[in-house]
Amino acid sequence: MPDPGPSPLQSSLPAAAARFGAHVLATAQAAGAESVADALPVPSVAPAPPVSSVLPSGPSLPFVPASAPAPAAGAAPVPQQEVPAAVRQPGPALARILRGPSGLGTESLHWGRTVEPAAPPQPGGAPAPGHPIPGLYHHPVPEPDPVRVEEVSRRIKAWALDEVELYPEDWEDQFDGFHVGRYMVACHPDAPTVDHLMLATRLMVAENAVDDCYCEDHGGSPIGLGGRLLLAHTALDPLHTTKEYQPEWADSLQSDAPRRAYRSAMEYFVRQASPSQADRYRHDMARLHMGYLAEAAWAQTDYVPEVWEYLAMRQFNNFRPCPTITDSVGGYELPADLHARPEMQRVIALAGNATTIVNDLYSYTKELASPGHHLNLPVVLAEREGISDQEAYLKAVEVHNDLMHDFEAEAAALAAACPVPSVLRFLRGVAVWVDGNHYWHQTNTYRYSLPDFW
Repeated sequence: MPDPGPSPLQSSLPAAAARFGAHVLATAQAAGAESVADALPVPSVAPAPPVSSVLPSGPSLPFVPASAPAPAAGAAPVPQQEVPAAVRQPGPALARILRGPSGLGTESLHWGRTVEPAAPPQPGGAPAPGHPIPGLYHHPVPEPDPVRVEEVSRRIKAWALDEVELYPEDWEDQFDGFHVGRYMVACHPDAPTVDHLMLATRLMVAENAVDDCYCEDHGGSPIGLGGRLLLAHTALDPLHTTKEYQPEWADSLQSDAPRRAYRSAMEYFVRQASPSQADRYRHDMARLHMGYLAEAAWAQTDYVPEVWEYLAMRQFNNFRPCPTITDSVGGYELPADLHARPEMQRVIALAGNATTIVNDLYSYTKELASPGHHLNLPVVLAEREGISDQEAYLKAVEVHNDLMHDFEAEAAALAAACPVPSVLRFLRGVAVWVDGNHYWHQTNTYRYSLPDFW
């Protein structure tokens, strides 16, 4: 089946498009930018043109290597001092920056960050299957391109079965029920080709194989987890040892499905990504593995952490490796010095934390039905704060909403302080990953159902 290429462009005419240029121009100039012409569109009349300088459209999007020039001339650098608190609330223009371009021909580049009030709690049992959690702050997204979904689903299953022998036949329904193709297309609508989407898809499937087979209900155990994770991590971060022992390590990468998946997915990734992007991913995977180990240690000692301790663990055992590669999947690079900025790191951390609490909430009933004592935020809140299961679940919704509001405020402040095209695009890429992650959890009724707390 041929590569279907980018999603077809459609038209979109938000009512605020005519006013957007003036808002953004004023905001960027206030942040100290000498010129915003190369960073953001400033339409004089509606409809606005595509944002070619921020998010190129067309049949191909060239990859920007690590050696490419960093911020454009005239763009304001990220200031060293902390952004004043008064700037942290996103105004209409900054919220629009995060939502992405508008106007004729930009629908496929717009990720549906429409600001809608959270759904009010409804009495009479759980929401219908596929409905969002009542009261959860989120942004609806367009349905992912079905052509791309089909092709990514076909390719990832062929990779899992033929290249890495990831799972036995009796796991096929679970693999299909994961709907990873729909997940990744929803999270990365700006990927220039299906090949770029496959970078994220292989890594996502490999990460889940490690979690299932090492930590969870497909043979996982907290006992000995550290050794297994360390050896698996060498499939991402290669071992540099003597010639005598190198062959034994190389052979070990084929010894089980998780290591085969890690090795293969990483080989594909490093061929497309820059060295800086690959090292960034390795770092975030080390964070993930450390979070796995903390949770395993608590399981071995039957320890229920304090709420703040649980949230600290979840900052490491979370989705962070996925949105942090949004530029690799998009076919460009956020320069390493801009990615490493404390302000950017805070935005990425908040995004990872919010999306992980989404997982806690949607998987709540699934985990309660599984053997053993599963820690998630509602469970920890109930046990540590002495409240009912319903109260704990609804409080976890509030925690998620606070994280989301902080994420959006911090992202808006950074966008105002540093209106560099790669920064703006990366921030929007992380924002749409957050939205796509919620969409997948909400719609994956094969895996998830909601409690009857409303």
